[in-house]
Amino acid sequence: MAKTDTAATGTGDTALGYEQARDELIDVVRRLEAGGTTLEESLALWERGEELAKVCRRWLDGARARLNAALAEGETPEGGDGAV
Repeated sequence: MAKTDTAATGTGDTALGYEQARDELIDVVRRLEAGGTTLEESLALWERGEELAKVCRRWLDGARARLNAALAEGETPEGGDGAV
C-alpha cells in the first residue's frame, strides 16, 4: 500500500521550523481523528506525528534554554560577579 504524502517526507525534519512542524502535526492529528485510513496509513501517520512532536520539542527546549540564558545574563551584573 502507498504511504501518505506527509508520512513519506520523513527526511529533512531538522530543517523544519517550529511553526511548520506544528502545523503539519495538527494536520496529522486531524487525519487520524477523522479515521477512514487503513491500518498501514494510520501507523505511518502516527510515526510521522511522533517525529514532528520531537521536532517541536527540540525547538521549544532550545527556546527555553535561550530564555534561561538571557534571564541569567540579566541577573549577572547585579549579582556581584566581580566584573568592572
